[in-house]
Amino acid sequence: MKCLALCEFRLNPPERMSLSGWVCVVTGASRGIGRGIALQLSEAGATVYITGRQEKTLKQTAAEVKERGGNCVPVICDSTNHEDIEELFNQITREQNGRLDILVNNAYAGVQAIFENTGKKFWETDPLIWDSINDTGLRGHYFFSVHASRMMVAQGRGLIVTISSMGGLRYLFNVPYGVGKAACDRLAADMAVELRSRGVASVSLWPGAVQTELVTQMILEKEAAQSSNSELKKTFANGETTELSGRCIVNLATDKNLMSLTGKIIMTSDLARRYGIKDVDGRSVVDYTSLKFLLTQRVVLSFSVFVAVSAFVKRLHLSFGARVLGSRTKPNWERVRARFDIPDGHLQ
Repeated sequence: MKCLALCEFRLNPPERMSLSGWVCVVTGASRGIGRGIALQLSEAGATVYITGRQEKTLKQTAAEVKERGGNCVPVICDSTNHEDIEELFNQITREQNGRLDILVNNAYAGVQAIFENTGKKFWETDPLIWDSINDTGLRGHYFFSVHASRMMVAQGRGLIVTISSMGGLRYLFNVPYGVGKAACDRLAADMAVELRSRGVASVSLWPGAVQTELVTQMILEKEAAQSSNSELKKTFANGETTELSGRCIVNLATDKNLMSLTGKIIMTSDLARRYGIKDVDGRSVVDYTSLKFLLTQRVVLSFSVFVAVSAFVKRLHLSFGARVLGSRTKPNWERVRARFDIPDGHLQ
């Protein structure tokens, strides 16, 4: 039954082959969200170059893409090695005649370091944890974006999606993680300023709680055995599949009004609402900023309210919200809603 559901809801008919002929790069695509994004982009008809450091897991993702009828090119590439990155884009230029439509900055190498240092203060950890968390997941994003932008600017179109999280808004895990995610949001916003006139869009995408392989192992299964932190387990048990972000990106990339979204922080729930899509297993996507969701929370209610309000405030800040406000003292909420794609009832 679950298999039938996945087959039915994986892509809506309008999405199938909507990216036919497109060329995409997804970094860190051997597992987790990156793997899910690669599967969805390829299923929509794109040729997807996937990067990672482990040949075995890359080939496993490529094999799954092929099983679904997609086209995938696995490339061993260390996101901390500029020469590897440069060679990847040289390869794409040769094989695709200089075409590149989408870059997804997803690679991240800090998960193990985060789990190993859980509960420690920043002064109690080896300062090299900064490199473990941010070399791949921030510095690497910048390097990939530079090379991708050179190709996209030359052709006058393109989309760069940087995967980030609410850790850019509030303390989460540790100091290097939060600083890195805030920087990812800023990277997406500032690149959008310089790319807008060239027809290239740049956004920061926040998935919700995602059921990655590591989350399943470290939280759902481990926490179930220990019978602790039930709220955290419940959040991830109802979390997104690793492929939802991919479905969102497919729809975003083909949005006729894409440039109106450039420079923004966008949640997967925002895009699910905007395009009327569900997760690949047929479930509705949790909207963490909705009143309905907030009222279902008990222990974590104050945190949920903070996320909802702070997400809006940060969208205003990074998207240069002053340009869409009415007077300096009284915001024009209709213009704010239109600018930030916020439905009625989420403001005032």
